[in-house]
Amino acid sequence: MSSLLDSVRARFPALAVTDEDQPRIYFDNPAGTQVPDVVIDRVSGYYRETNANYGGRFRTSQATVTLAREAREAMAAFVNAGSADEIVIGPNMTSLTYAASRALAPRFRPGDEILLTRMDHDANVTPWVQLAGRLGLEVRWLDFDTGSYRYDLNRLDELVNERTRLAAINYASNITGTINDVAAIVARVKAASDALCYVDAVQYAPHGDVDVQQLGCDFLVCSAYKFYGPHVGVLWGRGGLLESLTPDKLRAAPDSVPHRFETGCANSEGIAGLLGAIEYYRWLGAQLGEADQRRSIQAAKAWMCEHERTLTGRLIGGLAALPGVTVHGITDADALDARVSTVSVTVAGRNPADLAEALGQHNVFTWSGHNYAVDVIDVLGCADSGGVLRFGPVHYNSIDEVDRVLALMHELVT
Repeated sequence: MSSLLDSVRARFPALAVTDEDQPRIYFDNPAGTQVPDVVIDRVSGYYRETNANYGGRFRTSQATVTLAREAREAMAAFVNAGSADEIVIGPNMTSLTYAASRALAPRFRPGDEILLTRMDHDANVTPWVQLAGRLGLEVRWLDFDTGSYRYDLNRLDELVNERTRLAAINYASNITGTINDVAAIVARVKAASDALCYVDAVQYAPHGDVDVQQLGCDFLVCSAYKFYGPHVGVLWGRGGLLESLTPDKLRAAPDSVPHRFETGCANSEGIAGLLGAIEYYRWLGAQLGEADQRRSIQAAKAWMCEHERTLTGRLIGGLAALPGVTVHGITDADALDARVSTVSVTVAGRNPADLAEALGQHNVFTWSGHNYAVDVIDVLGCADSGGVLRFGPVHYNSIDEVDRVLALMHELVT
């Protein structure tokens, strides 16, 4: 391993844990990553020194407010938001999306249309389908090609029109790994309609730079526990748009943005951990020579992407060479920059859950099933056979771990 990778791995205490002298190989990262020491320290430090709710006229409450502000500013740099007040922090992406759908409901009228995709996680599908059912909206679907694992963007010209009021878009698939050209999709949608664009970046945010200004979208959601943080979700919303919405809230709750979107007491320990996760990105960027907050995050992401492409290429090549294995996603070694490191496979005649259990017995952690990407699994024709077996190396994983997983898969399928 490189010296930087050694330093990275040393920041993650979970990577040193063994079970009966058997090391753990964390390839379950698409469902949630391990956390670095700074996140653990931020959470425990909050409980030790700062534990209080907002609004008190005493030291710990005021420190909690300051911490939340620092976390919003850090998250604003993470997505290149125009203001920290555009950052809403909630329990998870699903809850935030349901809340957004309810807040947006008054903008729609019966007969309006919304655009959804067949490549999305269900959290960016069902809330909008349910909204459409309640309000009498028409749902139109953007399909993906099962050969290329990409959208045909020319289809947008047929799907989007003056009645389109919202487009819910997937940045990267949590099954196929495909990175979608969100900026191009948003531009086409906006050129043909006055629709709002809601982007699910949960699977992309751990792997690539997120720039909401460049994307041109109106909302973007992601989950901190996918990018080395705690279990909190984050919604970015364009400032003027957030101010125009009236979400469900208690009478006593603040009317200011973003606080009116954050119901109940804040998960302040989670917010502390969110700050720690972005501080980790800044640390990695500093190792690469960047001191500025935004540029250090970008440098860290670039290093992560390069390392993950190496891991992904080796993993895909090894899996595709095994008998009966089908990789559901882009496999061209020259096109790995068009996908994240989430790799899903099926094995002829084998149940994915059985394979995941066998791998787990050897301390290799993976996921199986539909992974909440119900439409993707249906389109791939995998629903009746148990979905897929999903691997997900990230920047703290090593080539040696990939090779050990491939050797174990060879034993299991041959």
